[in-house]
Amino acid sequence: MLTFLVFCSLNSFSQEPDIPTPKSHQLKWHEAEMGAVFHYDLHVFDGTRYVQSNNRINPIQDYNIFNPTELNTDQWVQAAKAAGCKFAVLTATHETGFGLWQSDVNPYCLKAVKWRDGKGDIVQDFVTSCRKYGLQPGIYLGIRWNSFLGIHDFKTEGKGEFARNRQTWYKHLCEKMVTEICTRYGDLFMIWFDGGADDPLGNGPDVEPIVNKYQPDCLFYHNANRADFRWGGTETGTVKYPCWSTFPYPSSNHKHKLNTEQREQLRHGDKNGKYWVPAMADAPLRGANDRHEWFWEPDDENNIFSLDALVEKYEKSVGRNATLILGLTPDPTGLIPAGDAQRLKEMGDEIKRRFSSPIAQTSGQKKSLTLNFGKKQPVNYCIIQENIKNGERIRKYKIEAKVNGKWQTVCSGESVGFKRIEKFEPVETTTLRLTVSESIALPQINNFSAYSVSKP
Repeated sequence: MLTFLVFCSLNSFSQEPDIPTPKSHQLKWHEAEMGAVFHYDLHVFDGTRYVQSNNRINPIQDYNIFNPTELNTDQWVQAAKAAGCKFAVLTATHETGFGLWQSDVNPYCLKAVKWRDGKGDIVQDFVTSCRKYGLQPGIYLGIRWNSFLGIHDFKTEGKGEFARNRQTWYKHLCEKMVTEICTRYGDLFMIWFDGGADDPLGNGPDVEPIVNKYQPDCLFYHNANRADFRWGGTETGTVKYPCWSTFPYPSSNHKHKLNTEQREQLRHGDKNGKYWVPAMADAPLRGANDRHEWFWEPDDENNIFSLDALVEKYEKSVGRNATLILGLTPDPTGLIPAGDAQRLKEMGDEIKRRFSSPIAQTSGQKKSLTLNFGKKQPVNYCIIQENIKNGERIRKYKIEAKVNGKWQTVCSGESVGFKRIEKFEPVETTTLRLTVSESIALPQINNFSAYSVSKP
């Protein structure tokens, strides 16, 4: 009996705690690190500045202004890939309600226009291009607003039985559109509902069962019940630090204006959260000089973020355990403008230059790892990555360099998750050491690497 009790005691001591872990499709989200979202809609062709409040209320007078004479989704996807994106998302519908595919249930779509004799299907073109160039395709559906049908914040106009019947009809229309998207274009990386899909017990359509049935490996973002990732609280392309992948609730859906506590939760997550809901950092490429343009607009060529700004966003999103999504803007001809494409290539080249060739690299399941360089050399960056298949385990760490025979702390932190990029003042050293001072289980570190990054 004594032997049995000792065995049980040792066995219970060695058991690891119950830690939230990502589902397989959430692992793909982390591993992608970076993606693009392409916004395209009727108002791209009207020659005026986009005003969201107007666009949500007033239908486009003539939908035949849609006429991208040089449309080339291969060029879109190649531009995103050059930046380092591993997935791409297309806005199949946005706030006008106009659909960029051959819908059998939504008459307000590419069937209705003269372009390509009413036979165009940009969703099909886009998905084909993604697969051609090795990016994972996703589709974005804006159903919260629809100026053509008079839907505002999921609600139909009016009161009484007429409005109630139209509300029911609109919910079913959304469900049928989601079914079309989920069944016609092969496996999808994600279905993204702009502004969420609300509550299926309220004004929202019941779309989650449709996605589960036809796209079981697809990321779902999001409704009142479920979010496979969360918005990081701003549209700056960065997240605050620390940024945990765990969250107190299974959904991050916030229909109304966020209070301070809710916004902080989105920005930081919750290290003690029970659900795996990792962060997204999003920003439009054309966001410099106080502009913030998700769609192409005239006279914005000088408002593309600088290379330095984009690399900083990468380091403060991907480098803080989030996935970065850049908003890209096809123009009225149907192409990503040349200046935008060039900046994306510069971004991808610079990220490779900085982080593709570590000075030294190691891994291990232990609380301390050491990198030996073999000779003294400058170092100013390091990367830490946990094996998140088994959850986020690290709670506090520090990195030290051996300088003149003594250990000197160069940086310290809290969350690591899929990837933590640490930048610090350059130091000449032969050895770098990572020490995990606090964890909730034995750290499983897939990558501890050091870099010497010079200015371009």
